[in-house]
Amino acid sequence: MRVDVGPLGSSLLEVSAVLNYSAILLTPSLALQCGFNVKIDQLGNAMIYASLQNCFAQNVDDKAFTTTLNLRLYGNRMVGDEQYQVSETCQYTPWASREIVCDHNFMEASECSRTLRGDVAVYISDAGFMMTRLIFFFPEEKIMTVAEAQRSGYWIASTASRLVLRSPKTSPETYPQNVAGMAMTVLRTSIVKYIRVGSFLSAVFCHLCTGSVSFTDDTIQWFLPRHIDPLISSDHFKLLEVHMGVDGQRLDDAEMAARQYTLLVDIYIVVEIPVGAVGGHFKSHIQNDQYLTTYTIEPMLELLWTEEDSHEDTRYKVLFPITTPLQFRPPQILDNTVPEERIFKVLLGPFGLDVVLINITFPSEVLSVADCVARGFNVLEHMSPNSSSKVFTLEVPFTDHVVLQMKEMGMTVYSLHMTLGLLVLPEFAPFSVTAYLEAKLVDIIPPSVSGDCDHQNFYILVTYGSHSFNFQTIVGQRLLTAGLAQEYSVTDNGTHISVVVPFSSPGVSFEAIGTSSIRSRLDVVLRESRNQLEYQRILPECFPNGTMTALAVKLESVPSLNPSQLTLRDPTCGPAYSDEQYAYFVFTGSSCGTTRKFLPNMMLYENEISLPDELEMSMQSTSDEPSYFFRLKVYCYYDINKTHAVAFHTRPRRSEPYAENAIGELQVAMRLALDDSYSVFHSVEDYPIAKYLQQPVYFEVELMRSTNPQVSLELENCWATHYDDRTSQPRWNLIINGCVNPVDPHQVIFHPVWPDARVQYPSHLKRFEVPMFAFAEDKENLSWELSVHCDVVICDARNPLGRACNRQCSNLDNRIKGMTFHSDLGGNKCLFNCLTDSCSLQFTPMVFFFFFLVDNLFILIKVVNIDTWFDMWGR
Repeated sequence: MRVDVGPLGSSLLEVSAVLNYSAILLTPSLALQCGFNVKIDQLGNAMIYASLQNCFAQNVDDKAFTTTLNLRLYGNRMVGDEQYQVSETCQYTPWASREIVCDHNFMEASECSRTLRGDVAVYISDAGFMMTRLIFFFPEEKIMTVAEAQRSGYWIASTASRLVLRSPKTSPETYPQNVAGMAMTVLRTSIVKYIRVGSFLSAVFCHLCTGSVSFTDDTIQWFLPRHIDPLISSDHFKLLEVHMGVDGQRLDDAEMAARQYTLLVDIYIVVEIPVGAVGGHFKSHIQNDQYLTTYTIEPMLELLWTEEDSHEDTRYKVLFPITTPLQFRPPQILDNTVPEERIFKVLLGPFGLDVVLINITFPSEVLSVADCVARGFNVLEHMSPNSSSKVFTLEVPFTDHVVLQMKEMGMTVYSLHMTLGLLVLPEFAPFSVTAYLEAKLVDIIPPSVSGDCDHQNFYILVTYGSHSFNFQTIVGQRLLTAGLAQEYSVTDNGTHISVVVPFSSPGVSFEAIGTSSIRSRLDVVLRESRNQLEYQRILPECFPNGTMTALAVKLESVPSLNPSQLTLRDPTCGPAYSDEQYAYFVFTGSSCGTTRKFLPNMMLYENEISLPDELEMSMQSTSDEPSYFFRLKVYCYYDINKTHAVAFHTRPRRSEPYAENAIGELQVAMRLALDDSYSVFHSVEDYPIAKYLQQPVYFEVELMRSTNPQVSLELENCWATHYDDRTSQPRWNLIINGCVNPVDPHQVIFHPVWPDARVQYPSHLKRFEVPMFAFAEDKENLSWELSVHCDVVICDARNPLGRACNRQCSNLDNRIKGMTFHSDLGGNKCLFNCLTDSCSLQFTPMVFFFFFLVDNLFILIKVVNIDTWFDMWGR
C-alpha cells in the first residue's frame, strides 16, 4: 500500500496509525516493526509505504485490508498545523502459499497455515493453538519467547489463515550467506505453536534480500539468483512469473520499453537501468567547488515459483534502492550565440533538480537573477524530457555594458565574462561555474567621400564602405539619378564611384569673385535611404518576458534637451542610464503607465517618452524648437497566436518568509473637511458646495478598519489632468515622490494628524489641502473638467526598505515619514463646479476593497487609483 503526500515545503510530517479510534504515533522503531516506511524525495514529496498486513490493518478474511492514517504537517509560529486523515483499502487475492517481502528497512514473511513447513503438515485453525516461542538459526539455534521477540523489534501475528513474521533488516539474528555466488541477507526462524492435544508445530521462514549490483558510467545492473537455494526445498522447481517495477509499482512491458529498462532471465535475473532514466533522480554534491552527482532509483523484482513435489508456491518481492557512486560531471557550457542577432546565448548544464541559480558575477558588478531579468536578460530553467535534470539558459544583449567591445582589423569583438553562482539544496552548498563567450562582427563601414578640382571640373570619389549600407548621393542640391550620372560622367568599379562635375553645373555655389579668379564650392551629401530621423529618435527592444527597453537620442535640432530629464508616462519612471546624448529606459508591460491594446492576431503595448509637463512648458516659452521632439512613442507588438514552450518546476520553500494572513481586505476612504481642523466633514446632503478660486479644499484619506499600528498610509504622487484618464495630457504635478512639487506656485500643504477621540492610529490617515486652480490655457474658459489623480502606498514600519517611506523632502514639515512597500490603491470621486469667483462641490462617497498578500514583511497590493474630479464652469 502506498500513500503520496506533498509537496511538504518547510513543514514536518508526522504520521500516526489509527486503531480502534485511537491514533498511535509511528516512531522509527515502531514503523519498522509494523511494516511502514516513509520516504521524502528531493522535491519535498512524501511517499508512505505500508505492508498490507501491518500492525494496524483491519483484515477482512485475508482478502481486504484497510489502513487509516492521521497526517499532521507541522508549520511554524506564523503558519498553523495542518491535519488530514486518509484511509486506504486494498484487495489482495489470491495469496501464494508463502509471501516474502524485502523492503530496504524490514523483511516480512507470510505463510498459509495449511502448508506450514515443519514437523506437522496439517491445517490447524488459529483458535486451536497459540504461539509459544521462536527458534532462530544463526546458524546455531537461538530461542526467544514471543514477548522477547516483540521487544527485540520483531512482529509475529496469525490471522484466519496465515502466519506473519516481520523483522528489521538490521536485526542481530540475520546473517550473510552466499547464494549462487552472491552475498545475500538471511533470516531463518522456526515458530513453535502449542496445540491443545499436546503436540508441537513449527514453521520455518527464510528472508533473502537484495542481490548484487554493478555500475558503468551509463548503466546500472542488478543481479538476483534465479534459483534461491535456502527458500527452495524441492528439486522440482518451476519459475512461473517475473515482474519488474519501480517504487513498489509493477510496470508492464510497454512502460519498461519506454523507460529503456531491460529484464533478462537466465541463471540470474538481470535488471538493467540507464543512469538518468525515468523513475530515479540525481542528487548533487560539491567537493572542492567541483560538481558531482549520484543517481538513485528503487527498482522492484517480483518472482513467483512453485515446487512441484509439495505443490506449494512462493511469491518473492524485493524493493531495492540503488545509488550510483559519485560521478564527476562538469557542467557543459554551450555557446549558441548568433552574432548577427547581437545577443549572447548560452546553455549551462545539466544539473540535478536540487540546484538553483542565485546570481551572476560580471567583471563590473554582481546581479541576482531578479536583477538580470529586470535588466532585460533572459534567464530560464528547462527541464529534461524525463524530469530527472535541468539546464539554465541565459541571453545577454550586446548593448548591455557588461559586454566588452574591442576593435580588431575591421571587426568588433564582443566578449562576455561571467561566473554563475549556484546552490545545492537543501544543504545550501555553494559552487560556481565560469563562462567566457566571444563573438565577432564585421564592422559596418559607412561610405565616405573625397574630392579634388582643377581649373575646369570638380572630381568626386565616393567609396562604398560596407555592403550593408544603402545610401543616396546628393550632388549640390540634386539627387544623383541615372540621368544625372550621364551628365556628370559617373563611373562605377564596384568599390567606389567617381563623379566629374563642371564648374558651370547648376549645383555649384560661387563664394567669391577676384580680379582674376572665381572661388566656387560643391556640396556632396551621402544620405542613408531609410527614414533616418525616426531611427535616430528612438530604438526600442521588446523581450519575450515582457521587458521593454528604449533608447532616446538627442538630435541636433533640439540642442537644449537634457536627456536625463526625460520620463515615461509615469513621471517617476526616469531613464535607467543617461548622458549628454542618450537616455536609456527599461520597463515592463505592466509598469510606468504602459497601455495595452488588442489588435487582430497581436497585442500592442505602448508608452511615451517625454519631458515632464512643467519642464516642457518652460522650454516652449523660452525656445523656438518644435515641441514634437519632446514626445516619442514606444511600441511593442506581440503575436497573440504564437506559443512558446517554457519548462519550469516548482520548488518548495524551505525557510522563511511565510505568509501571515494569506488573502485579506484593505479599505480606503476619502472625505472633504470644512476647515483645517478636520473635525467636521461634508455630508452627502451638503452638496453642491460653493468654493472660490484659490480657496483651499481640505482632503483626508484614511485606511479603514485596520488595527495594526505598524501600518501607515502614504501619498506617493498626485497630479491633475483635464480628463479622468490618468495618462492624459496636459498634466500638472501636485505631489511628486511623496513631496510637494517644487515648481508649483501654489504648493500643496500637508497637515499633521494627531490622535483624538476619532483618530486612534494617526499613521492610518493623511491630510492635505489644495488651492482651487485651473490650467493656464483655460483662463478664458473655465468649463473644462479637471481631474486629480493620486497613487497611494501602504507602508510597514517594521521594514526599513522602500523608497516612499523613507524619502527625505526639502521641507520636513511637509511630509510625515514612514517606511513603505510600493502599491497603488483606489479612491473616491469629488466633483467641483468652479465659477470665476466660486466653485460648487459635489462628492460621491465610495469604499474600495484591496486584496493583498502578506509574505513575511512584503506586501503586494492590487493597484487602483484614488481619483478626484473637478468640473470648472465660467460665469
